Amino acid sequence: MHARLILNGKKADRPDVRAAVEAVRAAGHDLEVRVTWERGDAARFVAEAARDGVPRVIAGGGDGSVNEAANGLMAVAAPARPALGILPLGTANDFATACRVPVEAEAALRLAVTGEPRPVDLGRCNDTFFANVASGGFGAAVTAETPVELKNFLGGGAYTLMGLVKAVHFAPYACSIRTPDGAVEGSMVVGAICNGRQAGGGQPLAPDAVLDDGLLDIVSLREFPASAAVQVVSEILANRSDGEYVERIRTPWIEVTAPAPIPVNLDGEPMTGTSFRFACEPGCVRMVLPMNCPCLRDAHASRG
Repeated sequence: MHARLILNGKKADRPDVRAAVEAVRAAGHDLEVRVTWERGDAARFVAEAARDGVPRVIAGGGDGSVNEAANGLMAVAAPARPALGILPLGTANDFATACRVPVEAEAALRLAVTGEPRPVDLGRCNDTFFANVASGGFGAAVTAETPVELKNFLGGGAYTLMGLVKAVHFAPYACSIRTPDGAVEGSMVVGAICNGRQAGGGQPLAPDAVLDDGLLDIVSLREFPASAAVQVVSEILANRSDGEYVERIRTPWIEVTAPAPIPVNLDGEPMTGTSFRFACEPGCVRMVLPMNCPCLRDAHASRG
């Protein structure tokens, strides 16, 4: 198999990665390596791989690296779009972890090179794509006064649900929300638009989300009193759609507009705006995932 590993420059000196590359090459695979130095490198390397006719690229890094590779792939015309493998090297690796991509570098790289790719969905926010989770709808911009738990949630870092819930004590953000089922005027404190299942270092935001159903799983948190913090955490973990403060819906798209800019985060990449359309792009990327991946409708469909 001819593949090109696009390796996050911060991980390039890891001995286990070097050993994994050598082992895969020794097994007879044509594996090239490109190391990123600055923002935009991953997308450029993906474009170069497509022009060179490389059938498979591998994102070596965390959720942000997967995000950059996915956006790079979506800039390539579908007929020339390489398949995508994952070598999880980040702190959280939420997307890869939920998909049960091996943690050990050599096992993950062997899977990325030899596994059978299958079509999966991506989320889209206006003109930018995300593989895992977009978060937004916050009542205040991130500032020096923002509680660290909320900063970590926005940035995709590790956090505890109780810590996050206790941190969210400001007024909700007024917004208009439209889905295929209609439009509503309302407000929310935190919202997560999920293509994948977890974020923030292992927190199960949408534990039933799958990557090939053409739908996004939306989780929104309404304003709540401090006394309800335990109930809010319970509702999140219960994964029900009828909570008093936590609402869940599954939809192919959702549009959010607000009178003032809303901070939004796509797999750790921040952006702001007053109008967002989040939509599922069905089957737009062929991704190499384990045969026992629980995030696919049929984990055994690629067998044979």
